[in-house]
Formats: sequence, C-alpha cells, structure tokens
Amino acid sequence: MEPFLLTLMYFVLAIIIVIIGLVIFESLTKYKDWDEVLNGNNAVALSISGKIIGICIILAFAVYSSSELVETLIWGLVGVALQMIAYFIFELVTRSFSVEEQLKKGNVSVGMISLAVSIGLALVIGASIT
Repeated sequence: MEPFLLTLMYFVLAIIIVIIGLVIFESLTKYKDWDEVLNGNNAVALSISGKIIGICIILAFAVYSSSELVETLIWGLVGVALQMIAYFIFELVTRSFSVEEQLKKGNVSVGMISLAVSIGLALVIGASIT
C-alpha cells in the first residue's frame, strides 16, 4: 500500500482509538472531564493529557512492530484497556485519598502523577509489543 495512504489510515485509526478511550475514561469518572477542562481544572487536563499521550505511545509501538492496520487496532484497544486498569490501580494504591476526588478538586500534583503513570506504563506496554 502507498505510504501516504497508509499514514492517513493510521492517523484516522489513532484518532478513533483516542476518542474511544476518552469516552470510556469519561464514563468511569463521576465528573464530566471536558466540563472540568473548560472550567480551568488543570489537574483533570493533565490526567487527560496523560491518557491521550499514553494511548498514542502504545499505538506508535504497534505501528512500528506491525504491518497491518487490524493488528494496530487490536493493540490500540488493548492499550486503552490497560490504561483503564492502570487508572484503577493508581486509585487503589493511593488509599489515603481518592485520585478522582483530588482531580475534581483541581489538585495539580495528583494530575501530574496521573499523567506520569499513564505515560510510564504506556512505554512499558509499548516496549512489550515489539
């Protein structure tokens, strides 16, 4: 397949997977992510940014190691699922406070750690793909 067309297809696939991931993540929180962002909640914005970057890192590794769109789609969906699991583990590990409540309150420190967890685990997940 022509490289330009393939690039366009991977681009569209990435956008679709990121949107799916964000819709799923928003359904898991008790607040509306985008309303929080529009209200200037930097903690939630950082957390969402980590999820977007994390999903894209996993997709990048999938593209590097695969020559088929279907395989990249599967790894992208697996990446979204693993990012959700990471979020729940982060919430469990921080038993002294609720990550979700702290993000809603605008705690930027928790938002930064959430971003780091998403990106860090995405790198590990991505490396395991290759």
